[in-house]
Amino acid sequence: MAATGERIRRWTRAEYDHLISLGVFRSGEHLELLDGHLIVGEPQGSLHATAVGLVDDALRACFGDGWVVRCQMPIALDDESEPEPDVAVAPGARRDYATDHPSRPVLVVEVAESSLSDDRAIKAARNPFATSPPLEAWRYDDVTILGETASIAPLARPEVPVDVATLLPVASSYLG
Repeated sequence: MAATGERIRRWTRAEYDHLISLGVFRSGEHLELLDGHLIVGEPQGSLHATAVGLVDDALRACFGDGWVVRCQMPIALDDESEPEPDVAVAPGARRDYATDHPSRPVLVVEVAESSLSDDRAIKAARNPFATSPPLEAWRYDDVTILGETASIAPLARPEVPVDVATLLPVASSYLG
């Protein structure tokens, strides 16, 4: 009898959304659809939760009216990906996304406490490029590491800089 290789079934966003509507997944189960694969999210620690809240606060102040800041909610990137980034910013008002998730966020933020390697690999979103095979081998082409004394300005709001220190739950806690 010949051995068969591992077979992976990829899912579409429509199938994933249908499974959610049927209640197939447990309440509170953190799943994301990335490149057709269901990815189980890790539990959040206190530092992670605090950092996500600080990023959410800073981006709401930075963007203001005409923009929606969504915290840990789905975005519809393509037919096989519906990630739930820690924070995403999309144009418009909250009700604009009552029937569909945003598909063109202007900014996506992932906070990494223990998931840095996954966030820089599987969830790569800034100038990403794939090696082979794609899901496990995405990586960033452009990485900039900023210290807590730096400031950044979103490309969609370059006139409103955000101090990196305001995003960190404890000084120097994520720099090391």
